[in-house]
Amino acid sequence: MPEKFLRLEDLARRIDHAVVKADATAADVEQGCLEAKRLGLRGICVPPCYVEMASRLLKGSGVRLCAVVGFPFGFDLPEVKAREAELVVSLGAHDVDMVMNISALRSGFHELVLRDIRGVVEAAMAAGDDVVVKVIIETCYLTPEEVRAASELVVRAGADYVKTSTGMGPGGATIEAVKLIRSAVGDRAGVKAAGGIRTLDRALAMIEAGADLIGTSTPKAILAEAVSRLR
Repeated sequence: MPEKFLRLEDLARRIDHAVVKADATAADVEQGCLEAKRLGLRGICVPPCYVEMASRLLKGSGVRLCAVVGFPFGFDLPEVKAREAELVVSLGAHDVDMVMNISALRSGFHELVLRDIRGVVEAAMAAGDDVVVKVIIETCYLTPEEVRAASELVVRAGADYVKTSTGMGPGGATIEAVKLIRSAVGDRAGVKAAGGIRTLDRALAMIEAGADLIGTSTPKAILAEAVSRLR
């Protein structure tokens, strides 16, 4: 067990609860917010259409509200993503988890990718204080060289975290991808592992590989498993 997690609370404050599946309902988001508060999670990630509701539910809790932008494919025009980021922050989001334009990256259009991310960063920062921007690069579609290139572009654009996955692709976070991202960004950005992380051992393995944050749709199960091992 990693020594850094001598308390259950330490792990909980690294977890963002994801409620972003296509069939998620308003009731699911409400339940997720209540769960995030009860478990003492770092945050909860919701679709843009539920940001205003979630902001009311989380008010005063200390749980960070995260909204996805350009989700899940990242194809939106840079101006659309920037405007979406501005709107969700103005409605109460503390974090923006944007999807990189994966097609542009794989096509070698690095300047477009850079402009895309930078636009979101600038819009989010202008709309609110203490805003955190994470960029989902969807590693399951990328070669190691593309992962390194994407990670470097995230840093250059001024975003705070590189995030592995949407959870909607054919693969989620892997140990190899987390290690690769961490080696690429060093201490210049954080790393968030997300996609397919449903057990305590899997979450801890991602952190050992270099992840700062964990995105999961099953925080309750992970923390229940941790109760007898981390206290």
